[in-house]
Amino acid sequence: MSPGSYVRTLFVFIFLPCFFSGFAPTLLKKMLVSLLTCVPLILFLMHSTCVLSGAKHPDRNDSDLSPTIQKLMKGYNRYLRPNFNEGPIEIGMSLDIASIDAISEINMDYTATIFLRQRWTDERLLFEGNKSLSLDGRLVELLWVPDTFIVDSKKSFLHDITVENRLIRIFSNGTVLYALRITATIACNMDLTKYPMDRQVCTLQLESWGYNLQDVVFYWTRGNDSVKGLDTLQLAQYSVESYYTSVSQAVYETGFYPKLVLHFALRRNILYFILETYVPSTLLVALSWVSFWISQSSVPARTCIGVTTVLTMTTLMMGARTSLPNANCFIKAIDVYLGICFSFIFGALLEYAIAHFCTVQHFTLQDVQRELRKDLEESNGTLPVISTSFAHPSKVVKRNYTQKDCVRVVTPGEVGSKAELGLGNGQFFVALKGKVQRILAFFHVENPHNIDRYSRMFFPLAFMLINVFYWIYYLFL
Repeated sequence: MSPGSYVRTLFVFIFLPCFFSGFAPTLLKKMLVSLLTCVPLILFLMHSTCVLSGAKHPDRNDSDLSPTIQKLMKGYNRYLRPNFNEGPIEIGMSLDIASIDAISEINMDYTATIFLRQRWTDERLLFEGNKSLSLDGRLVELLWVPDTFIVDSKKSFLHDITVENRLIRIFSNGTVLYALRITATIACNMDLTKYPMDRQVCTLQLESWGYNLQDVVFYWTRGNDSVKGLDTLQLAQYSVESYYTSVSQAVYETGFYPKLVLHFALRRNILYFILETYVPSTLLVALSWVSFWISQSSVPARTCIGVTTVLTMTTLMMGARTSLPNANCFIKAIDVYLGICFSFIFGALLEYAIAHFCTVQHFTLQDVQRELRKDLEESNGTLPVISTSFAHPSKVVKRNYTQKDCVRVVTPGEVGSKAELGLGNGQFFVALKGKVQRILAFFHVENPHNIDRYSRMFFPLAFMLINVFYWIYYLFL
């Protein structure tokens, strides 16, 4: 506060009440005592407020600036862009990617810290000499700056420790360098069909918010070399495969706006998923094949192996989906492989159920044969048996078997044929039963142990063949 302000304040609070001293002497004395007590405090607060206000708004006091800056700021209007009414101003940009902190498949975005540098020429800032002026970042409020923004940004902030991370540098030819340090979470549309062998292409788009192509033109200062830091970037699950820059324009209802786009491709590192998912699931499939070498009479052992591998595979499938979106309209590569492994494990369990059923049926036929031998012995060596042929079911041959003859195995189909053709009574249900038994006899397995023997070769070979097609398709196609 200036000395004149102090004098005016004292006049208002002290001398002016004395003018009215003749009207109320007693009241005036009380007022003077109160004012003399409060005036110093009021003046101190007013002085402190002025000092803080001047520190907070440096542009309100031009005497604090250097003579060169004062000369440049004289008549400068920061609300008007350079080359106003003389054509668009060209703004060159470059980027330094400091880090990519996180890439989220669930939210389909990535978080990056970037150094954004913008250059333009403002003829109003020409000065003599060959040196440049590096200004405090807080003086950006004195200059016109572009209204650049990140298009697909979900949230972003400007670093402010220990001060706002902004740089302003003015060159003698009027060129202005404006740099910012920004951390932004940017959307990236991902195609997870080949996850975890996928390749994602993300973008970083820069546009002007209010100035259209008639006012502002964006360009990369050095083409693809305008972007630094991606070559040396180290990520947890990805590696930067390639990147390039492009210049485009955004079309909105309000007009055409300049746009700069950085495209970069990320290749996911599959080694983690091989150790975490593919190897355990493959070992579980191999473990389910152990039951093929266990005797079919060991029902608890084979059942325990089958049920345990199925439940373990189910848990592994649930764990593999925790880091992925819950609702999506595409099947991922890891889902296909886990589904194949689950099918083979379940098939091994189902194979034992079929083998055990055939074994029980085989033992039942052996019991029938023993009963036939017993009847043959009890009939003094002769027993008429009707034999039929599947090729010629109309031919019926009667033979008298003796003890010396070989006892032929009578299949359920033949028993049905005998019941159907024995007396020729034409009973419908007896005939239908015989046909059903002939159909079942077609699927009869003479030796149930062959099921395990064939499964030992079929399951590994089929699994290896499917793996070959799987990896060729998802890695090279």
